[in-house]
Amino acid sequence: MQALHIFSFFSGSGFLDLGFEKSGYVVDSVNEFSPAFTKAYRYARMNMGIPEPRFGYTRDINDFLTKGGGKLLRKNIKTVQSEGALVGFIGGPPCPDFSVAGKQKGRDGDNGKLSQSYIDLIFRQKPDFFLFENVKGLWRTAKHREYFEELKSKLAKYYMLTNRLCNALEYGAPQDRDRILLFGIRKGVAKRLGITLEDFDWEARRQYDLPEVKALPWPGAEPFINEGKKNIPDGIPEEMTVEYWFRRNDVENHPNANDYFTPRAGIIRMQTVQEGDDSKKSYKRIHRWRYSPTVCYGNNEVHLHPYKERRLSAAEAMALQSLPKEFVLPADMSLSDKFKTIGNGVPFLLAQGIAQTINDFFEKSK
Repeated sequence: MQALHIFSFFSGSGFLDLGFEKSGYVVDSVNEFSPAFTKAYRYARMNMGIPEPRFGYTRDINDFLTKGGGKLLRKNIKTVQSEGALVGFIGGPPCPDFSVAGKQKGRDGDNGKLSQSYIDLIFRQKPDFFLFENVKGLWRTAKHREYFEELKSKLAKYYMLTNRLCNALEYGAPQDRDRILLFGIRKGVAKRLGITLEDFDWEARRQYDLPEVKALPWPGAEPFINEGKKNIPDGIPEEMTVEYWFRRNDVENHPNANDYFTPRAGIIRMQTVQEGDDSKKSYKRIHRWRYSPTVCYGNNEVHLHPYKERRLSAAEAMALQSLPKEFVLPADMSLSDKFKTIGNGVPFLLAQGIAQTINDFFEKSK
């Protein structure tokens, strides 16, 4: 099989990229607008011994849609292809405009327009394959679904396409998080390799059936006891629980263990929220023996710790994103930036599962 190289867009601190890197791909180029997130991306990989991207880091994706920026990008793609590798674009444009909980500006919002920029870039540069990742609102909300179908229609001129609404729980991450994933392979590349979309199996790397997981006898809300102990109930998979991942990542001794918001007010209210009561918009307390709701923290509304009188630490939130415990954010990064980049990221095990699914597809090449 040919080597698979990646040009990453809207990279954040690189959770999606890490899933690909750990599956054998090489990331050659990174695009991220936030300097704080780019710094975190570089810092995490330095600690993990992952090489820097050969073509470095860029900020604004729209620079690649100019004549000069597009020419340079095309040159870099051709360089990698001339070495015998296949080049793929991966990216998840910022998604608040499509989120069910967002302002619903859709294609006309500033972030919504970035989805169009990414699709335009794919259309112009024509990488060998691509992955487009976004929130379920782009799939399930009627007006956004129409826009999504328009994007696909444009890409279909050059690409064979397949998409699926995936949930992080299916891949073993302890978090209920839906993402729409669109994969495309250039028609000429598929023909040359002798593969069709019938060879692309979204199901192969799933570890769990979502309806079956959600039907398990997970515990309900229970009285909050500061530093209290609770045994795991029968009939649930421990490896999908919050507490399992806290222990697995040794969150108490992680470099980001003390990175959490200390409330100036609201501690009394915090003490009254039951363990496992995640029914309200704010002050959600997760249960140690359940999986977490979506790890996405607008306005710094970080989930409450199941058995401590505080919000989750960055180390604990990263554990819920199923990241390796070796993944560390810079000490001088602001708390708001830490939780924003954590909440924006694709759960690592979901990213890795999709990367391996794409790997499996190319391994069927004739």
